[in-house]
Amino acid sequence: MKTKKAAYGKPQRLKFPADEAANKWLGYAFDAYYRADVGVAKGIQQEERNGRKLACAKGCSNCCKSHTTIPIFPLELLGLYWYVTNIMPAETRTRLKPQLANHVAGQPCPFLLEGACSVHPMRPLACRHFNVFGKTCVEGEDAFYTRREDVLTPLKVHQDGAYEAMLPFHGMVTPEQKQAAMQQHYVQQQARVLQEIDWAHLAARLES
Repeated sequence: MKTKKAAYGKPQRLKFPADEAANKWLGYAFDAYYRADVGVAKGIQQEERNGRKLACAKGCSNCCKSHTTIPIFPLELLGLYWYVTNIMPAETRTRLKPQLANHVAGQPCPFLLEGACSVHPMRPLACRHFNVFGKTCVEGEDAFYTRREDVLTPLKVHQDGAYEAMLPFHGMVTPEQKQAAMQQHYVQQQARVLQEIDWAHLAARLES
């Protein structure tokens, strides 16, 4: 189910037909993530052709621990609620619940469970776009500030495409509405900090 990057295959759009039919907004999230993943894959391919090596790999979660200002948009927040309450395996949900309930603002990502992302298919755009080349980040490092040249710059056309895919969720469906919203960076203005959200509310909705 995980969306793969360039070195591991072609990105795939998430598909949960029954859930999409019942929740139209879910398709907007899937479209946004797919557009972002395609752009990231192309960006990584370009860097690899220039001799760069992607440092990010399964098992590395340093950025999940050190980045405490990860932005999350309203549609993404709704998507996380959906994934955790409806799709996440019960055993994982049981282990995650106390972590959500006890999370404090400013701590590492509350969905980092035993060194791995427990919501990987629905991880936010910010997480999808953050990719580092060269060497793995050391503990506590934010490579965007320590070595910006090693951090992938998302391809703008695909990054904008991801934001545009979210606009129908906000009631913007006509070309004119979308154009105005993109010019005003409407989606970006709706961002909240993931680590500052009261995740105890989500924990309370999970079965014991």
